[in-house]
Amino acid sequence: MKDTFFKYIHELQDTITSKLEAVDGKATFQEDIWKRTEGGGGRTRVIENGAVFEKGGVNISGVHGKLPDSMQKYFGVEDANFFACGLSLVLHPKNPMVPTVHANWRYFEMYDQDGTLVDQWFGGGQDLTPYYLFEEDAKHFHQTCKTACDKHNSEFYPKYKARCDEYFWNSHRNEARGVGGLFFDYCKASNDMTMQNWYDFVTEVGDIFLEAYVPIVEKRKNIDYTKVQRDWQEIRRGRYVEFNLVHDKGTLFGLKTNGRIESILMSLPPHVQWVYDHHPESGSEEEQLIKVLQSPKNWI
Repeated sequence: MKDTFFKYIHELQDTITSKLEAVDGKATFQEDIWKRTEGGGGRTRVIENGAVFEKGGVNISGVHGKLPDSMQKYFGVEDANFFACGLSLVLHPKNPMVPTVHANWRYFEMYDQDGTLVDQWFGGGQDLTPYYLFEEDAKHFHQTCKTACDKHNSEFYPKYKARCDEYFWNSHRNEARGVGGLFFDYCKASNDMTMQNWYDFVTEVGDIFLEAYVPIVEKRKNIDYTKVQRDWQEIRRGRYVEFNLVHDKGTLFGLKTNGRIESILMSLPPHVQWVYDHHPESGSEEEQLIKVLQSPKNWI
């Protein structure tokens, strides 16, 4: 399974970066192949200063070795080894009318001292973070996610949509990071789902990412915007940074397993503002967004 999924994310990275370069029309992805001292490595691809994408990364990695003590304590195991691979992407568009997007699809195995496989699971999801709210964009993103989920189980979309709203919650701000999407983790074999079933589901979600996001980019990328709107985008990006550094499990896992710092922090936007005690004007489009983020809604 790990070889099959690792091959899949290699191919998916190629597909996604090729399409995003075509959408941008100016910038191309810079590739950086790296090795991890403890075992494994990855292929980082970053796009910067494009016509559409101010900064973005589409990274794959496959790492293995002894599970660090902090993570053994987290999982409640002793003397365990692990293998983890996945694709993680974040795109920060230049135009504040185009939402930031994040996605991740991953696979994890754990072994005892003899090398025997003792646990395995899939995880992942994708979510949208707009700066200005276009309800039809949120509906399109969620409908694409739901269509993919429904091919496998009609209960998946409502369950993983709710988990996404719960997970991407900036509790110290009492607001969501964005308008959500899907989030699933610890997807293990059971009476209802084999690991092959989970593979089919996770790759289905990965395959529809471009369909969910690119039409939104194409629709919004040429809208004129003001400096005030750009400032708002940078203030909201600050909330994105806060979530990633305070709450995000993937970031914390990477840091605790001696992950490659440049790849871990590629999710951070290049231009951000933190304005003291900032509040949007009453009745403004900016306030409309905040109200939605304070109370996640069902988009479809």
